[in-house]
Amino acid sequence: MRAACGWIAMLAALGSLGAMAQEAAPANPCMEVTVNGERAPSYDCLTQKMRPPASAPRDTDGTPQLASEAIANRPSNQLGLFNRAATSTRMGNTFGTSVYPQRPPTVAPVSPLMPGR
Repeated sequence: MRAACGWIAMLAALGSLGAMAQEAAPANPCMEVTVNGERAPSYDCLTQKMRPPASAPRDTDGTPQLASEAIANRPSNQLGLFNRAATSTRMGNTFGTSVYPQRPPTVAPVSPLMPGR
């Protein structure tokens, strides 16, 4: 009885593996041709594979929007790039005139035990 249950479970598992292998196969693979030792890929096939999926967000004119466009439209300070306003704030009044940021003048330490001069 146990052996029969084991065989049934194994056959069911093999059947599901075969179904998963069929689903994972690409719909139409791109073919490459070699002529005189030089490869010639199918650019039409590669172009179709690079297109965004049909479920991708669309622009106002109906064309699919690429994921990289959303990144390119972000502000520079969110991307970690140069931002003129932030650099101007950090450098203070020396922005454009010195490579050293503006800092308040250093104050000599004063002892609380000795009176000032």
